[in-house]
Amino acid sequence: MNRVKKIFWACWRVWFYVVMLAVILIMLPFLFVTVLTERGYPYFFKLARIWAKCVLFGMGFYYKIERAEKLDPKKSYMFVANHTSMTDIMLMLASVSNPFVFVGKISLAKIPLFGFFYKRTMIMVDRSCSKSRMEVFNEAQKRIDRGLSICIFPEGGVPHDQTIFLDHFKDGAFRLASEHHLPIVPLVFPDNKKRLSYTFYSGSPGLMRVKILPVVETVSLTGEPIDRKELKEHVRNLIHDGLMEFKKKDEAAQKH
Repeated sequence: MNRVKKIFWACWRVWFYVVMLAVILIMLPFLFVTVLTERGYPYFFKLARIWAKCVLFGMGFYYKIERAEKLDPKKSYMFVANHTSMTDIMLMLASVSNPFVFVGKISLAKIPLFGFFYKRTMIMVDRSCSKSRMEVFNEAQKRIDRGLSICIFPEGGVPHDQTIFLDHFKDGAFRLASEHHLPIVPLVFPDNKKRLSYTFYSGSPGLMRVKILPVVETVSLTGEPIDRKELKEHVRNLIHDGLMEFKKKDEAAQKH
């Protein structure tokens, strides 16, 4: 039985990449046209959302979104969430309709086909290079000027230790939000690690819940920027508490 499970998991993991690349191939002509100019990005974003939903459903995932408040479609935000799975990108795209740009690590540009569009649409950062980290701020300002939002996973990557509940947050997202006066929208993804973690022989189809928490302002009522370290701790606590709430619900459900 153990061997059968491992074969199933291996095939299912490979299927993730097959679905991801197959949907890109099907949409390729339309995706290519939308990345020819900067003005095409809103259309690319719509296609990216379709791609994300197809990948999730193709893997047997279905999602349920709980929203604390309605977002202004004409406003730019900083979207942040806990990061535990390769599906976090897809679930973020499926959950948020405000066009946004990911800030992500440069290594993702090496993924065949996906990397082609990643390089042309996202803000890439080489975390080992201070110059690259500084360029992110200039690139972010260009996107904000075009009415786009920004998305960063503030843990900086998926923790190698899978037992970590929520890793420490890095400063980048909060520095960007503070300097550009972007309200922060925290999201909680409680199921992604269980559904498709970075542990190869793990995961299963099923429900992925999303909770979009209330907007956190980065400017006080007096117009002064809120200290970014305070912002970072406050937002991390909100996401941590949100994860704990889901964990307690799941534990209570298992007892009944």
